[in-house]
Amino acid sequence: MVLHNYSSFIEIRKDLKSGLITCVSLVEYYVQNIKGKAYLNVFLDVYEVEALERAKEIDLKIKEGKAGKLAGMVIGLKDVICLKDHGLQAGSRILDGFESQFTGTPIEKLLDEDAIIIGRQNCDEFAMGSSTENSAFGPTLNDADNTKVPGGSSGASAVSVQADMCQVALGTDTGGSVRQPAAFCGIIGLKPTYSRVSRHGLLAYASSFDTIGIFSKSIEDNALVLEVMAGEDEFDSTVSRREVPQYSESADFSGKVKIAYINETLDAEGLNKDIKEETVRILNLLRQEGHEVAGIDFPLMEFALPTYYILTTAEASSNLSRYDGVRYGYRSENTKDLMSLYKKSRTEGFGEEVKRRILLGTFVLSADYHDAYYTKAQKVRRLIMDKTKAILSEYDFIILPTTPTTAFKIGQHSSNPLEMYLADLFTVQASVAGIPAISIPNGKDEEGMPIGLQIMSKDFSEESLFAFSKYLMGL
Repeated sequence: MVLHNYSSFIEIRKDLKSGLITCVSLVEYYVQNIKGKAYLNVFLDVYEVEALERAKEIDLKIKEGKAGKLAGMVIGLKDVICLKDHGLQAGSRILDGFESQFTGTPIEKLLDEDAIIIGRQNCDEFAMGSSTENSAFGPTLNDADNTKVPGGSSGASAVSVQADMCQVALGTDTGGSVRQPAAFCGIIGLKPTYSRVSRHGLLAYASSFDTIGIFSKSIEDNALVLEVMAGEDEFDSTVSRREVPQYSESADFSGKVKIAYINETLDAEGLNKDIKEETVRILNLLRQEGHEVAGIDFPLMEFALPTYYILTTAEASSNLSRYDGVRYGYRSENTKDLMSLYKKSRTEGFGEEVKRRILLGTFVLSADYHDAYYTKAQKVRRLIMDKTKAILSEYDFIILPTTPTTAFKIGQHSSNPLEMYLADLFTVQASVAGIPAISIPNGKDEEGMPIGLQIMSKDFSEESLFAFSKYLMGL
């Protein structure tokens, strides 16, 4: 069997078809890699036995010519996505021992096309964090430098693709939690348009922001997975009913386009010089290729991050009230009545960052401060959304760095939450506006750490976003 680090699922399908490999040998290969790099702390559960059984079934389907379009694709799931009868903890003690009662709609769609789920992956607790250090199961390490973080909150899912533990992984992007770790790990990370993919089966952090996103090594893999997952769902009233394009067949780019970059991002005080140089290099290459590239002012940029944190903590305060120690999960033994059960279970079960955000969210929703913070943030969100969409009505794409820095040292920002929040400085705009955005690799810094380039486009324009991203990766 000829097995190696496949750069795309197209290569895997080719080798499966020719008989060079089987789905079983592929799963065995990934399991070996997972065990060999267990020190990275990526997987909380590896579904080795059932993945091998499923691989046998799919090998038979391939022989019979009945296999789905994802036959042979091995996928990892962030620990906030439901898979029936499997553990689900959101990286938290509060859900100790909990098993999902159903499978989320996007995962059902993947399984229907013969994808193989290889396991459950570590994450910042309840997807709250930018480094995958806020997990009850300990931090995940970056495979490029084990002293550094992989980003977050979907850091382990990013590392699983980076370290070749699976071909594709699913994370969630609320304010950059797919794009930022993709940048830190040197891979591709997509946040689709809000509502493009059903949220049924996704543990809620901030419901008006949460989006299931995709990590991959190639644009083609990302497009194919989105093509399968996207679309309407009777279990999610917020999901779009728009027809799903054949994303996997539209990754060819031609013609000339208009590109905007935001002056405030390149002039940002904390922007790493190597990231700035690589971003400017791409912009100059695009000019040389005959595209129109223009710098624009976006004064609202400074308000995007506070707006995001006010609104998401408010939604988190509401969403996380269901974890109370009564029906499932962790229950404190140090209780004497119902009120102490609530207080003790939540105090002991939630980590510090989650408690911080619940408290902040409860504060901004309180009667005395609701209008001053929450209502005002909603108004600013509308302004940011309208201004961003106005730019995209004039330009085809907005290009900016994915992150202000490359991966930082483990523990570097742990004592200062504000420093950690600044890791999302450039990703929150797309989340606040609800538009699609992707991070692609864009060179390395002087220490050899990956740099990401972020591209944003109009609502439901993932087709052109994929095509343009593939073109950029070839420059």
